[in-house]
Amino acid sequence: MYTSYFRNNYLTDISKNILAGLVTAIALLPEVSGFAIIAGIPPLYAIYSSAITVVILSIFGGRPAMVSAAAGSIALLLTDIIAKHGMAYMLYATLLAGIFQLIFGLLNIHKLIKYLPKSVIQGFVNALAIMILLAQLQQVPHQSLPAIIMVITSIISMYVLPRWFIKIPPALIIIAVSIGVALFFKGSFENIGSLATSSKLSPHIGLPAIPLNIHTILVILPTALGIAMVGLIESLLTMPLINVMTKTEGNSKQESIGQGFGNIITSLLGGQGGCAMIGQSVMNVQSGGRTRLSTLISGLTLFIFVFAMKDLMLAIPTASLIGIMITVSISTFDWESIAVNKSLKITDLSVMLMTILLVVVTHNLAIGVFSGLILTIIYRYIFHIKIS
Repeated sequence: MYTSYFRNNYLTDISKNILAGLVTAIALLPEVSGFAIIAGIPPLYAIYSSAITVVILSIFGGRPAMVSAAAGSIALLLTDIIAKHGMAYMLYATLLAGIFQLIFGLLNIHKLIKYLPKSVIQGFVNALAIMILLAQLQQVPHQSLPAIIMVITSIISMYVLPRWFIKIPPALIIIAVSIGVALFFKGSFENIGSLATSSKLSPHIGLPAIPLNIHTILVILPTALGIAMVGLIESLLTMPLINVMTKTEGNSKQESIGQGFGNIITSLLGGQGGCAMIGQSVMNVQSGGRTRLSTLISGLTLFIFVFAMKDLMLAIPTASLIGIMITVSISTFDWESIAVNKSLKITDLSVMLMTILLVVVTHNLAIGVFSGLILTIIYRYIFHIKIS
């Protein structure tokens, strides 16, 4: 039994999953670094935290090939508590959020996701696709002309290279070539080092050095609940998309418990909270990732970057990653949801657009999803209109 499990999850299509894991690790760098800066967290800590989360979820999560790391949605929730109380309180909030997620998983809270209307789920997916795209486009004006050319070339290459290179993910080729170009034309390209400084990493391991009393609990409780809810919502709504892409089924209960376990361990090792990341999950699957080996390789690669190959990591041009992630946002968007046909209902469209608008404007997944759900309830029980 255990031999079969290990073979299916780690020894199937080894080369494909290793290559996909390498691509995904690199694709994680700019997003986790960028949002870490917004939250007031040193970028290297965010990369370190992501390494822990990816490894733990690759082993204990419920959805092989789905990538969980220090997501921007979680980082944004940490901004206020870090600014007002410091990193120690953030670690306690992450720890408590993990405990909440464990409890939610054991109580089968994940089953409530199946009651979400299709239009809300489509709104969630499309909102994240738009947020990925906007995050990339916001970086373009700060790039040099050679870097903008690299962005455009990377986008074109993502669609052209698969025609000639079947076994090697196009993103990996693009990144390798872009590093060479950036090293040859030094100073012409912004790189990961512009986001993640090369300062030493010395995370606090164990419980934070502050007393755990009523005051501490009252401070961390709102943030912890936010992390727990947003993390589970993003993870459990990302899972169906990966299920469809891989034509396999994940285990929602195991994923909920795994997310909780991941946040608990990450916090005790001095890292920030995380959850599933839809863009990097799609990137992983598109690159050939299908098993737990792909995400395990991603996590181990991040550890190697942080502790052994920091200079190489910092030399990766952000322009190539911008181009790659733009194509990911395009493929993530559910284009069928806005296709004009007889089955498209104005009410369904309005629910989806409400969800998209509030997620994009507030950068809070929970607000968008709950708003879409409330609008659905209004349609169903006040106007007696069925929402798909």
